[in-house]
Amino acid sequence: MSRLEIRQQPPALSSSDLAALLGQVARGDHRAFELVYAELAAPVYGLVRQVLRDPAQSEEVAQEVLLEIWRAASRFNPARGSAAAWALTIAHRRAVDRVRAESACSRREQQAADPGAGEDDVAEVVEATLEHQRVRRCMDGLTELQRESIKLAYYGGYTYPQVAKLLGVALGTVKTRIRDGLIRMRDCMEVPW
Repeated sequence: MSRLEIRQQPPALSSSDLAALLGQVARGDHRAFELVYAELAAPVYGLVRQVLRDPAQSEEVAQEVLLEIWRAASRFNPARGSAAAWALTIAHRRAVDRVRAESACSRREQQAADPGAGEDDVAEVVEATLEHQRVRRCMDGLTELQRESIKLAYYGGYTYPQVAKLLGVALGTVKTRIRDGLIRMRDCMEVPW
């Protein structure tokens, strides 16, 4: 059995049950955390595995995420989204951070091996950074609901029905949020700054 213990359990908790459990976790309730862990371990690991691909690193990052959920449960705000989406956002950020760290380490090693190679990449790095800032600015212009739905669908790799289930809303609502958000993103990205 792997270090990340994923337990089989009865049907999934509702979004409101999970939010209530996170409130108890914020007060230090170990039993509530066991239930949260049982509910979120598999989806967190699955999302991290999609990003990292490496099983060992995925287990490590998933454990870090679950530990962060324990420590940061008091920061969960049910008014801003579902508990599952909050946890999966943490998982996605941690996984992306790991990819970036590995990539940066690899680039440093390559530049150390070939000192002249990095000079040509400066323009590409600047362009990529500006594009990233532009996307982030446009994402910030979306409503919280649109942003959450788009992140789960496009960065989290979830299907629209899965996003609807995670957020506890109707499929049509998710489709509308994503469509409207993507239209706003398109309009924002076309405007030069």
